[in-house]
Amino acid sequence: MMLKGVGISKEFLRESRGTNRFFAVQETDIALESGQMTVLMGRSGSGKSTLLNMLAGLMQPSSGRILLGDTDLYALSDKALSRLRCEQIGVIPQGQTVLHSLNVVQNVCLPYTLYGEDAHEADARALLERLGIGALCDVKPAELSGGELRRVAIARAMLRKPAVLLADEPTADLDDENTEAVLGDLKQAAQDGAAVLVVTHETGAERFADRLLRMNAGALAEVSPADYKWGLRPQTPA
Repeated sequence: MMLKGVGISKEFLRESRGTNRFFAVQETDIALESGQMTVLMGRSGSGKSTLLNMLAGLMQPSSGRILLGDTDLYALSDKALSRLRCEQIGVIPQGQTVLHSLNVVQNVCLPYTLYGEDAHEADARALLERLGIGALCDVKPAELSGGELRRVAIARAMLRKPAVLLADEPTADLDDENTEAVLGDLKQAAQDGAAVLVVTHETGAERFADRLLRMNAGALAEVSPADYKWGLRPQTPA
């Protein structure tokens, strides 16, 4: 299933500067296809996370539409949109978002338990095993490393087998070994059929990309991974 942004933009008002408005995301189109890992690179403040949040159904665009298949996300009621996000869009947010009162497998099962559904604990344990942290299922988050916590977040986002997986800076503050492992996990999710978007400023992430995008001052452009391979840094048109 394809997730598309059609003519989307996001405008904010700088309250400290009167009526001065700025576009965090300039009007653009984007399509995320099943079985493909798209890597979106750019500096901090370039609009990457804003774009991801619009695609995730978490931030309504100032213009344009977000379509999952034929469904317009922001034409849905809040309840219907929340249900669609839970079932079809897996989000790996920035930072650590585990509940420290729960163990690992309970954290992974939250997409089910929050809706009063059966926890699917066996599926969660199998997924954690596949991600290399099966031995940690009954451990509390305080005992985990940064890389292990990121894999818990990935497992939670993947548990319902969503059509779309959106990861916002999933390798921030990780060492090289854990960065490679996490990006490899996300690449595998794409190979398993999900439409995957990874937002990052991590040099080297382009090696995992089927498609590479770059964002600069809210403007989006496609970039050849070969340009990054040879150390070039093309600038997005203003």
